[in-house]
Amino acid sequence: MRTEPTILHLDMDAFYASAEQASKPSLRGKAVVVGGIGPRGVVATASYEARVFGVHSAMPIGQARRLAPNAAYLVPRFRLYREVSEQVMGLLRELSPLVEPLSLDEAFVDLEAGEVAWDAASARLVGERLREEIRAVTGLTGSVGIAASKMLAKIASEEAKPDGLVLIVPGTERAMLGPLPVRTLPGVGPATGDHLRRAGITTVEEIAEAGEDELVRLLGKSHGASLYAMALAHDDRPVVAERDAKSVSVEDTYDVDIHDRVRVRTEVQRLAERCVQRLRGAERSGRTVVLKVRRYDFSTLTRSETLRGPTDDPAVVREAAARLLESVDTTGGVRLLGVGVTGLADYTQEDLFAQARAQAEAEAHATEGEGETEGAAGAGEEGHSAAEEVVETADRRWVAGHDVRHEEFGHGWVQGSGLGRVTVRFETPYSEPGRVRTFRTDEPALVPAEPLPLVEGGAGLVPAREGDAGSGVV
Repeated sequence: MRTEPTILHLDMDAFYASAEQASKPSLRGKAVVVGGIGPRGVVATASYEARVFGVHSAMPIGQARRLAPNAAYLVPRFRLYREVSEQVMGLLRELSPLVEPLSLDEAFVDLEAGEVAWDAASARLVGERLREEIRAVTGLTGSVGIAASKMLAKIASEEAKPDGLVLIVPGTERAMLGPLPVRTLPGVGPATGDHLRRAGITTVEEIAEAGEDELVRLLGKSHGASLYAMALAHDDRPVVAERDAKSVSVEDTYDVDIHDRVRVRTEVQRLAERCVQRLRGAERSGRTVVLKVRRYDFSTLTRSETLRGPTDDPAVVREAAARLLESVDTTGGVRLLGVGVTGLADYTQEDLFAQARAQAEAEAHATEGEGETEGAAGAGEEGHSAAEEVVETADRRWVAGHDVRHEEFGHGWVQGSGLGRVTVRFETPYSEPGRVRTFRTDEPALVPAEPLPLVEGGAGLVPAREGDAGSGVV
């Protein structure tokens, strides 16, 4: 086990929301919530100004609106976030060949492997310089934790938030960990935390005092032994540059079993969205969608569906996950849900052709449906007339928070749309807060636009892949 604090953990501060504030001068210093803005949407990220009102990630968007009704609610722009993430990861790879990304905004770095740090003093200098470079290149802030292990470095970066650096000095690890809640340790989710609480164990120091035998009795041999070791600040996990991942997945464990079928469906849809975010962050596509369900009795079921071609389309993954859920009985309650994608591949021409074929078939099917709707004068299940469908389709083109350009007024972003109107604020990342104007949704001078770099003169965005325009949580 290494003794010098040469493992660095970077976590960008409120990443999506901070990127939106940097992009939109009128939102700086104000509450911003990024996520699905529909009735079943969830919060992806909330700015620190929004967190003051109690808004946090994974919260239903309806609850967030009740807590912070005056916040700006925006649909994610994942292409922008991926580009900024790549800029940040590029800075990390200049420090070391061992960079382990955990998500678009989070990564471990082995500074010793890069021969840029060998003790506390040199590691602190590297961390401070990294924070300055991130701000200069992206205009955003990140928090840095530095320690002798991955576990401690991640805990330190959390302590450093927002926009700070914490280095855990060798010899102080146990004293720092002791008073922290058990949920601080990796692998302690709501279920394990509740199990420990019932045994009278609520802090890391109490885990250490309980002893390994008691932890094994409570949690099993593997989990109990590893948790005891971490409570003693022992963590030998290396930083691994994972370039050949075989799957991408996300899962959530719930404090209280979910019995409502509608809630289960909503959670699966949310997990599918998060899974696609990670898939796109890794610039991969996948062919097989996997659903994981742990029921009230701890029995775990997995279901999978193999698609005709690799995809990173959120709608495709959502629909496949929903189909898989229909084959699982959840009446007794659900403790854990997960969605994953396997059979990963880099983006290739074959991938794009497969997606194009699927899209063409969907459009052909929609065209057939439109003919039926017109003939029935809107008598279908949804209760929309043909005219209403046209208006709804036009409004969807203008997504809240996304970029537009007007022939006369220049670059701006959509504040909202509906009833045949779209409201746009015209400003750029480098301007003063701009003016707001309203147009008809079919205004010919107004067109969708690409995001601008957050720093003036910065690198432009990479060319869009086919299908990119539809990314985001809807």
